[in-house]
Amino acid sequence: MKKKLLFVAGAILLTLTGCGQVPKLKDGKEVVASIDGYNLTAEDLYAELKKQYGTSIVINKIDEEITKSEIKDDTDSKTKAENQLKTIKAQYEMYKMDFSNALKQAGYDNEDALVESMMLGFQKDEVLLNYVKENLTEDEIKSYYDKNISGEMTVRHILIKPQVTDDMTAEQIAEAEAKAQEKAINLISKLNNGADFAELAKENSDDAGTAVEGGLFSNFTKQGTVEGFYDAAAALKDGEYTEKPVKTIYGYHIILRVSGNDKPELNTVIDDIKQKLAEEKLNGDQTLSITAWNEIREKHNMSINDSAIKENYDEIIKSYKK
Repeated sequence: MKKKLLFVAGAILLTLTGCGQVPKLKDGKEVVASIDGYNLTAEDLYAELKKQYGTSIVINKIDEEITKSEIKDDTDSKTKAENQLKTIKAQYEMYKMDFSNALKQAGYDNEDALVESMMLGFQKDEVLLNYVKENLTEDEIKSYYDKNISGEMTVRHILIKPQVTDDMTAEQIAEAEAKAQEKAINLISKLNNGADFAELAKENSDDAGTAVEGGLFSNFTKQGTVEGFYDAAAALKDGEYTEKPVKTIYGYHIILRVSGNDKPELNTVIDDIKQKLAEEKLNGDQTLSITAWNEIREKHNMSINDSAIKENYDEIIKSYKK
């Protein structure tokens, strides 16, 4: 859509600068098109296009200039754009569709123009993400650190899944849950009597990904596990296993802690925390990108001198601040 709007802007510019053989009225106004009894002048065309697309064109150009001023290195965005182009072309080839024709219909002269447009999109996203990161509070960062950051841990575990199906009644589901829990308790009894954890995992665990390795689950963090699993493992000492089955959304786990690392210091992970927090904020609030970009433009002292475009822009921003 943006490309089409910029194309429209270019058409307006060509018209108003008098390129080509454009007829003129006696008062000097250029005639873009006419029918019997009616002349569409360049001024009429400009006024109509400004009313429909003027705000979008102005803001797109302002944001483009802001982006150029803030993002000096386009290496990363170029790599992303070129990779995305390859993916898009591969999809067209897969479905035997004409990519060149689609490119022209979308308003791009060639692949380089599309890459340039995508690069700008990636760079705008970077400007937005950087702004949100810069405005995170210390409390937000500390809270995320306390709740989500942990040391790495390695365990062995046995998962017993309740055998449930979609057509089961609540009573049948409860019965399947009880059977799974009972099986897990029996396996703990075997461990207490000297059974080998890894062998029990191979023979009984419903986690196919780890069962073949004797239930080994290596170098995971709290963020990489289902709720309850990490905390249960963290409460153990190396070499200890859970005395009771640990219930998660997947079923009942028996966990043997193998080893664990200390939680990293905040200053060593703060950049990652800011990145994740900013991404979560933008994904969780559909209006944040609109209001944040308005603040970015204000930071760059944007001034809209056309009263109609300014009024329209202010109304748009106001609607997102409610």
